[in-house]
Amino acid sequence: MNIPECNLKKVVIIGAGFGGYQIATKLRRDKFQVVLLDKNNYYTFQPLLYQVATAGLEPDSITHPIRTIIKNKENFYFRLANVYRIDPKIKKVYSNMGDLSYDYLIIATGSTTNFFGHKNIERYALPIKSVMEAIKLRSLILQSFETALFTKDVKERDRLMTFVIAGGGPTGVEISGALSELKNFIFPKDYPDLDISRMSIHIIQATFRLVDGMSKASSDATLNYLKKSGVNIWLNCLVKDYDGNTVYIDNGQKIESVNLIWSAGVKGSIIEGFENVSIEEGRFRVDAYNMVKNYEGVFAIGDVAAMKRDNRNAYPMIAQPAIQQGIHLAKNLNLLAEGKEMIPFRYIDHGSIAIIGRNKAVCDLPWLQFKGFFAWLIWIYIHFINLIHVRNRIIVLTNWIIQYYQYNKSIRLIIQSYKRILPEKKEAQ
Repeated sequence: MNIPECNLKKVVIIGAGFGGYQIATKLRRDKFQVVLLDKNNYYTFQPLLYQVATAGLEPDSITHPIRTIIKNKENFYFRLANVYRIDPKIKKVYSNMGDLSYDYLIIATGSTTNFFGHKNIERYALPIKSVMEAIKLRSLILQSFETALFTKDVKERDRLMTFVIAGGGPTGVEISGALSELKNFIFPKDYPDLDISRMSIHIIQATFRLVDGMSKASSDATLNYLKKSGVNIWLNCLVKDYDGNTVYIDNGQKIESVNLIWSAGVKGSIIEGFENVSIEEGRFRVDAYNMVKNYEGVFAIGDVAAMKRDNRNAYPMIAQPAIQQGIHLAKNLNLLAEGKEMIPFRYIDHGSIAIIGRNKAVCDLPWLQFKGFFAWLIWIYIHFINLIHVRNRIIVLTNWIIQYYQYNKSIRLIIQSYKRILPEKKEAQ
């Protein structure tokens, strides 16, 4: 990979997400040579992907070039590469751009969509875990309405104007709320030739509560907000199958729709080369120092790491653990470089928050739960300050202010047409 040789310990970081970014920017340059590998040349602020998908923000407002982040940093190298295998015995990673040796390896590859083995759903549904998927979803939403204008078949038109979101966690709730705002404020003006009241939004949740990782008060408030916005809510239900036209639910009911959005689960992005004993439920088993079980010098952080909480379940696959583990592991490696002992990781839960729509959000702090306008302001503040660059903050805040006062989402653009996979025709019996 054309990395200069030097007498410093080489730290290779795979993944430039929340955790990878933190550790990459906080390691001491006088003690380590840092090499960051990622399949993309940009950092993505994933919590706002749903706003790209629903025409609220442009992709460049939540992304930033990695090379700009590392500019003028000594002993820091970035390589655009897709790592497909690791050989821990000889301390080497293998990628589509060549191999690379390391002294310390940090796996921060995050997570990918989990379809739970449902091949049809994986084929026809659209997930939202990347910028490209968000752009595809935006195109899908807009193309469905453009196509609906042409059809005289009422059933087909209804299928085009029906949106089903599988998964009632924060992402599913936020997408549902954003779609309801499009229905109530935007699309009636954009498509006066269509009866927008026939647009239907369904959210299907496997458990008895929406955002079930939050308090019952927040869950109940979310349910009420979405119901008032016209969203149909299916609790304690699972999507059993999907053929591109019909969503089949495990209670025997079905929804006719060509738009299934999948936000029902994620799994760790595991890289080949490790024994099964080091992997648990699709994530690397790590100790309190984020070291992968049975592999000295190999660490994993964030979604791909299964660190137990007092012998209970692993930390949730959300941004907070990834950020805190990235910061803490950087401190520990810096301590090692000074000949000192590492310190066990201790997670600090700062709470959870989810937005449902204009002036509507729910917030659980460790000592308090609240909802409504104030929670909405807290959500805006948290996401604003966590954007990685000043330019991103200015663009996002400007868009939010304009949209708030004008009731308008101006980025309703089909930049790249989404090629829908057509359902397979069933042979006549």
